[in-house]
Amino acid sequence: MQFKERVLKVVSKIPKGSVLTYKEVAKRAGSPKAVRAVGNIIKKNYDPSIPCHRVIRSDGKTGGYNRGTKEKIRRLKSEGVELS
Repeated sequence: MQFKERVLKVVSKIPKGSVLTYKEVAKRAGSPKAVRAVGNIIKKNYDPSIPCHRVIRSDGKTGGYNRGTKEKIRRLKSEGVELS
């Protein structure tokens, strides 16, 4: 399985109302130092069944989202995620 597939598999398992950091996703996908690669993979994913909005920065900020940051914040809040 390629790294991209592993990343999307990890992200697809993040439960509603929960988040992981890009760093945590990289680690769970087997490449702990590939944080930027995780961001690039997520940025290019438009499959609505994979909840990329549930991946945030290590500092607690939302980070980017290919459907817009406002949409990412809206989705996270609608799932009950408290943002700093």
